[in-house]
Amino acid sequence: MLLILLIVLLLPYLVTPFYRAGHPVSTLMAWRWLKGAPVTRPWIGLSAMSPSLPRSVVGAEDAKFCSHRGVDWGALREVMDDAEEGEVTRGGSTITQQVAKNLFLWPGRSVVRKALELPLALWIDLVLGKQRVLEIYLNIAELGPFGQFGAEAGSLYAFGRSASTLSPRDAALLAAILPNPVKRSARNPGPGVRRLAGTYTARAQASALQRCWSENRAF
Repeated sequence: MLLILLIVLLLPYLVTPFYRAGHPVSTLMAWRWLKGAPVTRPWIGLSAMSPSLPRSVVGAEDAKFCSHRGVDWGALREVMDDAEEGEVTRGGSTITQQVAKNLFLWPGRSVVRKALELPLALWIDLVLGKQRVLEIYLNIAELGPFGQFGAEAGSLYAFGRSASTLSPRDAALLAAILPNPVKRSARNPGPGVRRLAGTYTARAQASALQRCWSENRAF
């Protein structure tokens, strides 16, 4: 049993280097396939996307994406402080942590899952690098209410066109429905989603984020 447990724990670390190429799927996508639920995920490369989309998503989900090494320790400490004070905790997961969870772990809040997620996120950042992590995330994130996964499927559902043609406003609307595209809609955005989209449009143009893109030119 201990040997089996050790193999299960080590398997994501052994598999991660193979994700430098190819079109990986998330555990949620696999689970939907097993249940016979619909899954739509046409892959689109990072360089083919409208530049507004990765910028909006990073501005919305992980503003320090370019500077941390998979885990934003400052944000994590703030979440832990909030929890100790009994406040409603904010999401403290980086994009890399979400990739770790989506590829190898399970949804929901769990101390065990978080303990597995943190070292795995550090490993993923080291092995895959920023560009590939972001490309994978934008192709496995759930972005539609009926099994649409990834930027291309989400864009086609919401706007009827490819993610390569998104305007800054459309890109911000897609970013605004994360992480719950079932309750939030980019296709028929409510006031809250439109307000978030305005915030994310402004963040995408912030000086710190612009430096991030200039340092990672392939973005």
